[in-house]
Amino acid sequence: MKIFNKRLIALIFFFILIFSRPVLGVSCTLPSSGASSDEIQQIINECSRLADESHQQVLTLNQQIGLMDNQIKIAMLKISQTESQIKALEQEILTLSGKIVRLDSSLDFLSKVLLSRVEESYKAKKTSGVTLLFSSKSFSDFILRYRFLQTAQLHDRELLISMEQTRTNYDEQKILKEKAQADLEKLNQQLVGQKAKLNSQVADRKKLLEETKQDEKKYQQLLAQAYAEKAAIEQALISGVKVGPVKRGDPIALVGNSGYPGCSTGKHLHFEIRKDGSWTDPGPYLSNKNVKDEQDNKGDVNIGLGNWPWPIEDTVRLTQFYGQTPYSWRYKYSGGIHTGYDMVSTSSDVIRAPADGTLFKSSEMCGSSSINIVYIEHENNLVSFYLHVQ
Repeated sequence: MKIFNKRLIALIFFFILIFSRPVLGVSCTLPSSGASSDEIQQIINECSRLADESHQQVLTLNQQIGLMDNQIKIAMLKISQTESQIKALEQEILTLSGKIVRLDSSLDFLSKVLLSRVEESYKAKKTSGVTLLFSSKSFSDFILRYRFLQTAQLHDRELLISMEQTRTNYDEQKILKEKAQADLEKLNQQLVGQKAKLNSQVADRKKLLEETKQDEKKYQQLLAQAYAEKAAIEQALISGVKVGPVKRGDPIALVGNSGYPGCSTGKHLHFEIRKDGSWTDPGPYLSNKNVKDEQDNKGDVNIGLGNWPWPIEDTVRLTQFYGQTPYSWRYKYSGGIHTGYDMVSTSSDVIRAPADGTLFKSSEMCGSSSINIVYIEHENNLVSFYLHVQ
C-alpha cells in the first residue's frame, strides 16, 4: 500500500483553514491535537450533521464551496481516525506477538521438564512400597522417601496443570492476534477508500471552480440548466405523444445535442430509468460490459448486472455515471444524485430499445432551447428515458 502524502494533507488543511467559507455561517470545527478517537468521532458526527442539514440550503457558489470544504474536512478526520486505529492495532499485534513468543518458550521449557518428570515417575512406579521399605536405612528414612515420592507426584500434577494453562493462554493469544490482523487488513482497505474519496472531493472542488470560473452568475446558470432538464422530463410524461409498441433491439432515435445551449453542453445520450416513479441506477438492468470511463478518466471499467442490451453500440464512453459525480452539486432536486448515465458511442448514433414496451416522443422547452425526449413504458411500472436525441 502506498504511503499517503502527509505533507499534502497538511497543505490542504492549511488551505481550508485560511480560505474556507462557512455554509450559511456554520463551519465544521477541527479537533485539537491529541484528541481521542471518541472525541474525533463526535466531531465527525457533528460535521456530518452540519453538512447534511446545509446540503439542501445551499443557494450560492460561496455556500457550495463551504459545503465542499466541510466534506473535505470530514474525509480528513475519518482518515486521521482510521490511521490512529491502524497504529493502535499494529501496536496490539506487536504486543501479542511478544506474548506468543514468550509463551512458546515457556511451553518448550515445560515440555522438556515434563518429559524428564515422566522418566522419573516411571522409575518411581517400578519401586514398590515393600522394596522402598526394605531399601530404607530406617523407618524415618522410609517416611522421608515416601513423602518425597508423594511430593514429586504432586509437583507432576501441578506441572501438567501449568502446562495446560500455558497452552490455553498461547492458543487464546494466537486467536486474538489473528483477529487483530484481520481487523487491520479491513482498516487498511478502508483507508484506501477514504483516501480515494478525499482525492475525489478535492478534485470535485477544483472542477467546480474551473466550471464556474468562481463566478456566481455562471454557477446559477448551471443550476438552472439541471432544473430545466428535470422539468422537461416531467412535462414529457404529461404531453408525450404515443408512437406505439416497440420490441427489444428496435431503433427508436439518434444520439443528438437537442437542448443546447439551454440544458446540454454537447452531443450525448442521457439514459435514465424510473421504477415506480423514482430514479434508479441503470446498472442492475443493463448487461455486463466494458465501457470507457470518461468521467474520472480511469480507462475501461466493467458495468452491468442485468440482461438489457445497452441502448447504443460499442464502444460506449460514459461521460457521467449514476449517483454522486464530479457534477453532483448541480442536482439539488435529487439530493446531489445524477439520475442516469450520460454516454456516447464511437461507432453509431443509433439508439435501440433495450426491452419491449410502448414508445412515446416529446419536444419540450429546456431553458431557452428545445430538447427532444423519447421514453418507453415497460412492464412493472418501469420507464426508460432517452434525452437530447436528434
